[in-house]
Order: sequence, then C-alpha cells, then structure tokens
Amino acid sequence: MVSSIVVVITDANVLINFYYIGRLDLLGRLKPYRFRIPFEVLREITDPDQFAAVETAIASGHLETLAIDSLEALALFAELREVMGNGEAACLAAAATNGVYIASDERKRFRRKAIELLGEGRILRTEDLLLYAIREELVSIGQCDGFKAELAAHRYVMPFDSFAEKI
Repeated sequence: MVSSIVVVITDANVLINFYYIGRLDLLGRLKPYRFRIPFEVLREITDPDQFAAVETAIASGHLETLAIDSLEALALFAELREVMGNGEAACLAAAATNGVYIASDERKRFRRKAIELLGEGRILRTEDLLLYAIREELVSIGQCDGFKAELAAHRYVMPFDSFAEKI
C-alpha cells in the first residue's frame, strides 16, 4: 500500500465509463489516489447528464479540476495538440511535466505517446481502477463483472471474462 497521495490526471473516457456504471464516487474513495481533471477534458464532456454527474463529483470532492498553466506543460500541450485532441493532450502534458499518473483508456497513438513520456507503469485504465476498488473491498468481483457488462454495452470491452481472473 502506498502511503502518500498519488495524483492521477484523468481523461474523459475514464470519467464517462464511471458515469455509465453510476460510480463516479469510487474515484474519490480509491485512496491514495487523487483524481484531477484538466479543464480541457471537462470541456470535452458534451452530454448534459454526464457533465452534470462530473460536476457533482467535483463538488463532492471526488475529483479536482486542473489548469494547464506552467510554461513546460503549455509547450508540451501545444506539441501534443498536433497529433491528438485537446483533452488527451492536456492530460498527457500535465502528467508528463508533473511526474504523475494518467487514467485513460485511449489506445493506439495516444497510448504509444503516453508510454514514451510516462512509462507503462504510470498509465491506469478503467479496469485497473476497478481492480483496485475490489482489492480495497469497495466493490465486489460480481459488481465489477456487472460493470464490465454495462461498459461492453457502451462499447468499452475489457479483454477478459471476469474480474476473478485478475485477482
């Protein structure tokens, strides 16, 4: 167990996945993680219900907003914007320049760039966070298997049959 706070810059896809399973609150309960959302990511959430749920999670203290404002982060953000969207570029720039983690389910170009800048060990996916929630006894394997089915209905398919295989 890590004893200090681990900052995780969070992309929209992870937030939306937790919205779909009705558990944005879990992000605030996964200690020692502290989830931060760049304003650029917040602007990408265009569905009014999803946006309202994320704002409620922010107001409840489960998530924090983050401004990309250091010169180093702004320069990397501008560079990354050439090859990816604003939210993804903001997440990666913030994580890389602050030496923190990132939560994103993006693949292909984004993932390759994230591995290059952060290393694979600082990238968390939805299933990684759910596994941690199981280990912390915040949810059960059965609940997470239900979440997995719900997310598959929303086009996020995890490459295993049950969370029991991962424990």
